[in-house]
Amino acid sequence: MKCPHCNNELNELPLCYGIEAPYYFYTVPEEKRTELIRDFCVIDEQHFFIRGHIEIPIIDNKEKFIWSVWVTLSEENFLKSNELLHVDGRENEKPYFGWLSTELSIYPLTTLSLKTMVHTQEVGAVPLIKLEQTNHPLAVEQREGITMERVKEIAHLINHSQ
Repeated sequence: MKCPHCNNELNELPLCYGIEAPYYFYTVPEEKRTELIRDFCVIDEQHFFIRGHIEIPIIDNKEKFIWSVWVTLSEENFLKSNELLHVDGRENEKPYFGWLSTELSIYPLTTLSLKTMVHTQEVGAVPLIKLEQTNHPLAVEQREGITMERVKEIAHLINHSQ
């Protein structure tokens, strides 16, 4: 498949892109960083983050496009999500409020601090992140879906901005 924007060959069209750590992890001097373990991060024993997925429907396709992102939670909700990590039925937990803590630079407006709700999934699955229904382009895409052409555009933007 060729990138429609630069004609470079794409071996595969990824449907999921992820960020290794919350944005704020990179803004703190290293000696003050505390813990980054897979899907959880704590900074200075004061800031608590969890990784989850923003799913975006692909129009006329069964697949979904996924942003693997970080959200900051209150300490109480962070600890509760950790307590339920291996508990069957945890998907019945009420959603947690959080702030998006990942900068997705392909969007014209910052994605930092967008309001979210974190929906716990069954054991073994990362939480689903639902954005507040605003006019932010990311929220609009989550609500309305994107075309396969937009997926290709995202691949182009990510592959050529690194």
